[in-house]
Amino acid sequence: MNKPTTQVTRHNSHAKGTEKFLAHLAMLFFAIFIAGSYSIGALATQHMQPAPLQALRYVVSVILLGILCFGVLRMPMRIPAQPWRFLVLGFLMGVYMLTLFIALRFTNPVATGAVFTIMPLLSAGFAWLLLRQYTRPGVLAGLILAAIGAIWVIFRGDLQALLSFDIGKGELIFFVGVICHAIYVPLIRKFNRQENPFLFTFWAAVGTMFVLLVPAAPQLPAIDYLHLPAIIWIAIAYLSIVATGLTFLLLQYGSLRLPASKVLGYGYLTPTFIIIIEGMIGHGWASAPVFLGALVTAGGLAIMAVLPD
Repeated sequence: MNKPTTQVTRHNSHAKGTEKFLAHLAMLFFAIFIAGSYSIGALATQHMQPAPLQALRYVVSVILLGILCFGVLRMPMRIPAQPWRFLVLGFLMGVYMLTLFIALRFTNPVATGAVFTIMPLLSAGFAWLLLRQYTRPGVLAGLILAAIGAIWVIFRGDLQALLSFDIGKGELIFFVGVICHAIYVPLIRKFNRQENPFLFTFWAAVGTMFVLLVPAAPQLPAIDYLHLPAIIWIAIAYLSIVATGLTFLLLQYGSLRLPASKVLGYGYLTPTFIIIIEGMIGHGWASAPVFLGALVTAGGLAIMAVLPD
């Protein structure tokens, strides 16, 4: 009788003070680094199909994390307890990434961004289902306010574009990936056995790599690796080191200290950071109404952050 109570208590125990601030800061940088992967990934996918690009990024991630864990940090190299945990996490992350890029063949980034805004609210539901985490009304209100601001940013302040939004094949495909990612975040906490964070990240990357190699395997031998454009190698380096290894560490840090709803709430900032990055690299700046939507998103997240967990 004590074990379930202990698990529920552990899953609903959240950080306070400086540790809570650092967890929110970690999620802020998580959103920035993920936004960077959109811009770099968009350039790279002009020269390589999504499946092999994603698979290669995880192969490189696994190699680098393996060197860090077993070479630099001298951790014992052995199969972790309950290895199925990492296959489940790998499957969920792999489906999310593949459906995003497949969806972009049928729709546009604006539409996928709109579908993405559903994720934090879905995650709050799955956190209750899997961890019995309850989302306070004030936090929920902050999430909804942030979602409104994010949707305004995604549609670039064009009310007509928002009203004409049509749910098509691409949106439905990506919705499957959004569900997977919404389940993924609370499962990080549920599956964590107090392993070293680098080791947990390594095995999660291994699980994702195996999942992504399945659709990529037929295409990988045909690639002319010696004559790939430089942007491919830049993208693989960024996606594997920053957007995979580093962001997973940040996500794990935040997930173990904050409720799942607050963790994924920072995803609402991703469209804003994408617009800022696109402007900085010379692809044009957004209009004033769009930045107003960004401020609404930031306000909603600020409310969410300061309210009790």
